[in-house]
Amino acid sequence: MPDTRTLQRRVLAATSISYIVVILDTSVVNVALGSIADALATDTAGLQWVVNAYTLSFASLLLTGGALGDRLGAKNVYFAGLAVFTLASGLCGLVPNLAALTVARVLQGIGASMLVPCSLMLINRAYTDRAERSRAIGLWAGCGGVAMAGGPLVGGFLIHMFGWRSIFLANLPIGWIGLWLTSRVARDERALVTRHLDLAGQAMAILALGTLIAVLIEGHSFGWRSPWILSGIAVSVLAGGSFIAIESKRSQPMLPMSLFANRVFSSAAFVSMVSALTFYGLIFTLSLYFQQVRAYSPLMTGLAFLPLTALVTAGSMSAARVVRVWGPRWPICIALSFYTTGFLAMLMSTDTSPYWLIALPMPAIGFFAGLITPMATSSLMDTVDKNRAGIAAGVLNSARQTGAALGVAVFGAMIAALHRFESGMHTAMAMAAAVSLTAAMVWWFASKGMTRERIRRAI
Repeated sequence: MPDTRTLQRRVLAATSISYIVVILDTSVVNVALGSIADALATDTAGLQWVVNAYTLSFASLLLTGGALGDRLGAKNVYFAGLAVFTLASGLCGLVPNLAALTVARVLQGIGASMLVPCSLMLINRAYTDRAERSRAIGLWAGCGGVAMAGGPLVGGFLIHMFGWRSIFLANLPIGWIGLWLTSRVARDERALVTRHLDLAGQAMAILALGTLIAVLIEGHSFGWRSPWILSGIAVSVLAGGSFIAIESKRSQPMLPMSLFANRVFSSAAFVSMVSALTFYGLIFTLSLYFQQVRAYSPLMTGLAFLPLTALVTAGSMSAARVVRVWGPRWPICIALSFYTTGFLAMLMSTDTSPYWLIALPMPAIGFFAGLITPMATSSLMDTVDKNRAGIAAGVLNSARQTGAALGVAVFGAMIAALHRFESGMHTAMAMAAAVSLTAAMVWWFASKGMTRERIRRAI
């Protein structure tokens, strides 16, 4: 029988390789937008669905994925999620039209929502020593950072050499390796948690978020005062209200509302959502800008993103040291302030301005985007007891993925609503600066006077 070290390495290898492909799919598709638009004859709204079909299903099902892991076993659910993700990737590479691609992307998101929370469960089980577990999670998260940084460049190269379908088909061998590695991970012999699935809450969450995204994407096409759009707004509001009511009354809710009674927890989740909203909205906007306005090839687009994405990893790697020296309060406020400044600097670029002008603020935005998320995560996790760490991590990931979906929808809606791309892009950048500054102010007042010990006692 393999020793403990061997089992740990197997778990870490399996979970890291799957996390790489999951994060790749949040960024690599953006450099294929121009090629997909040409091949499948679609517009900006169609491209928004291609990006958001994945992010939306990922965000709305994350908490249920964690509950399934508790109920059926982390390894079982993780293996099933990776299998679904790999199969869906193959379908994405073979689809004949936009509708089929959107459905396949939904399936990818479902698989990702199962494997991501269960990967953390597997790591927690394999590494009993706290220091070793922290290093393992850091390596796992670092793989995601590398995937985010390299995604646009890898995607650009694959599209340049083999066409846009290759970015999905490349997941197949990686997924098969991950499945083989997972099959060699020991099963959990401990009793599984009898945790009820919150099906009513899950249905309302999907309906609320799904209709909201649909309204934002299709509002320009249908008209913001059309019966369909007004009905969608009403459904989203009613479903959102029903979700809150259901979660407040459940004995085992998918989203415990009591967590949000702590202002640091709530503001940390809000900061993470805003950071993802503005960052992924920016990536979507710049992808269209580089490919449709500047007529860059996918490979050139991937290279053009390097000043932004390469600094994300540097920011993530610096976060732990920054928090250890200064704590999270000041650094998060400063990071969001630089974030705001970076988006305002984007307003100087036009359709005809040189590339260096739009690239100039990218390093700051990328670095502080990488810095914000780990610092907000650390602050959020400090607010909960150990036995609620899993659900807290799920809430954070859901907030981040929800922000990513909203960013693509909102930024795309602004571009579609204005006749000139430049005007829409400037409006989106101004909005990003405004919400980033708002997040800084919310965090500043929420974290005022809260030491780490008082944060822990506050919930």
